[in-house]
Amino acid sequence: MEKKDKIGLVLEGGGLRGAYTAGALAWLTDHHIEVDYSVGISSGAVLLAGYLMGNKDIGYQMAVHFGCEKQNYGLPALLSEGHYVAYKRLFQKGLKERAGMDVRPLREKNPDMELGLYDLEKGETVWYSAADLDDDLTLLRGSCSLPIASAVVEFRGRKILDGGITKMIPIERALEKGCTKMLVITTKPEGYVRKPGSKMVDFLMRVMYPKYPQMRRDYAVRHINYYKQMDIIAKEVEKGTCMLVRPSKTIDVGRFKGDPVRLQELYDLGYSDMEARKEELYRFLGKE
Repeated sequence: MEKKDKIGLVLEGGGLRGAYTAGALAWLTDHHIEVDYSVGISSGAVLLAGYLMGNKDIGYQMAVHFGCEKQNYGLPALLSEGHYVAYKRLFQKGLKERAGMDVRPLREKNPDMELGLYDLEKGETVWYSAADLDDDLTLLRGSCSLPIASAVVEFRGRKILDGGITKMIPIERALEKGCTKMLVITTKPEGYVRKPGSKMVDFLMRVMYPKYPQMRRDYAVRHINYYKQMDIIAKEVEKGTCMLVRPSKTIDVGRFKGDPVRLQELYDLGYSDMEARKEELYRFLGKE
C-alpha cells in the first residue's frame, strides 16, 4: 500500500501584509481543504488559528480593518501603550471584543498545529501548540510582538516575542515534523529584497535589550535566515514536495501601515491567486 503524504501548511508573518494570507486561507476554507500539520509565525499564527476554527471573519477583520486603525500605531500607540504598535488594543478591543475571537474550541480540539515564538531567556524560537492558547489571547499577541515596535510579552513565566526573529518562514519546522508535502504561503512577491537592519535599529536593540545579547545577534542576521529559508523552499519546490503561493503582483502595503482599500485588494489577491492555481493545488494536495 502506498504511504499517505503528510500535508503541512506553512505561514509566514508580515504584519498588515498578512491580508494576503487571510485571503488565501479564506479560499482554503471555502473549498473545505484541511491539512495534517500547520505552523504559523507572527500574524500568520493568528490567521492560522482563525483558519483552523473555520472562521474566515477573524482573519478578514484583523487583516483588512483592525490592523490599520490609526489608534494601533504611531503616536496614539506610543501614548497609550508606550510602543509603536498598540498590540494590547488590537487583540483585546479588536479580536477579542469586536470580532469575538474565542480559542476555547480550538484548544479543546487541539489539532496538530504550532506557533513559533522567540523565548528571550532561552535565546531561541520555541514552539507552542493549540493546547497552549489562552482565553486572553496573550500567546497570540506575543507571536506578533516584534522587538522595538512592541513590549515584551510575559506568558506563563516566560518572556516572549515574535518568532520571526529567527524563523520568518518556518519551513524547517514542517520538515522536522515529518511533512512530505508542504503548502507555503508567503506575503512577499517574487523579487522581494530583505535588507540588513539599519545602524539605528542596532543601536535601539542594544539600548532596549541589554540583557539579551543572543536575541540581538539573531535579529542582526534575520535577512540571512530569510534567504536560507527561501532556499530550502526553492529546493523543495524543485523536488515537487512544496508548493509556494506568494503575491502575484505588488500592492503597496507595509508591515505596520496600510489603508482598508489596499488591504482589501491584497486580501482579494490572496483569494484570486489561490483560485487561479486551483487545479495545481488540487493535484498537489491529492484532492483530485
